[in-house]
Amino acid sequence: MNSENLKAKNLLHLENVIKRYGGKTVLDDIDLSVAPGEFLTVVGPSGCGKSTLLRIIVGQEQASAGDVYISGAPIDFPNAHRGIVYQKYSLFPHLTVLENVLLGKELGQSYLQRGAARRQFNAEAMHYLERVRLAEHAHKFPHELSGGMQQRVAIAQALIMKPQILLMDEPFGALDPGTREDLQVFVLELWEEDDLTIFFVTHDLEEAVYLGTRIIVLSQYYTDDRPLAATSNRGSRIVADHQLPKTALATRAKTASEFQELITTLRRDGFDPQHLQHIREFNLKHPDSFITI
Repeated sequence: MNSENLKAKNLLHLENVIKRYGGKTVLDDIDLSVAPGEFLTVVGPSGCGKSTLLRIIVGQEQASAGDVYISGAPIDFPNAHRGIVYQKYSLFPHLTVLENVLLGKELGQSYLQRGAARRQFNAEAMHYLERVRLAEHAHKFPHELSGGMQQRVAIAQALIMKPQILLMDEPFGALDPGTREDLQVFVLELWEEDDLTIFFVTHDLEEAVYLGTRIIVLSQYYTDDRPLAATSNRGSRIVADHQLPKTALATRAKTASEFQELITTLRRDGFDPQHLQHIREFNLKHPDSFITI
């Protein structure tokens, strides 16, 4: 399918996206089209630009070149249509759990408007706290919650705004392994129940393969037809794009041989500086994958 058709049918569409900081190229001709309801996981070596790509989609940074569309319209400044959950909890310590979740709904409303809608907003916030299993903790402060509970509050903060796409930047990276796996299962449940579209950046290959319906590998380790003199300023590209099962898997799937074989393949294709694929040899198996050279 050509890129124009992909842009018309998909929720998120990036074409020829380049990002430079001064004279350094970080992202080099990123082509990506993501369907509604996809759980896209993004992996790559340190410094490859995973979080930079996420910030461009959020609207916190501008691409140096190329186009980014949400529902066919060029992206603009950050807004409620693009929810964001970071590794560091975005909670205000002086506000209760309920007040933190309410904050996004109340911002931009006048005092009179907030008063008139207070009951509706409260009911909506409690609904999302029930969804993240924290309704009984609504009147606690963030310091009274565990790290995993604080991250669930941050997810409720994002969901109450009903975003078209939920972006998550290493959201479970600071959690212990047990809590991390609990939250992996939890976010899969939310994705299935609410038919969410999720863009999930992680450094953990096991987490990426377990969560995603699609996984892309962003890497600076590849070759192309540019002269050697240009390779020192070559940014990362999507070097692999795999379709994964469309339904959530039990955690025992992590021990399956096919699961581990895919992790080995991803590590070789994106993380090994000695394994340099040519751009025409990238493993782009997903049906919506495309590339402009």
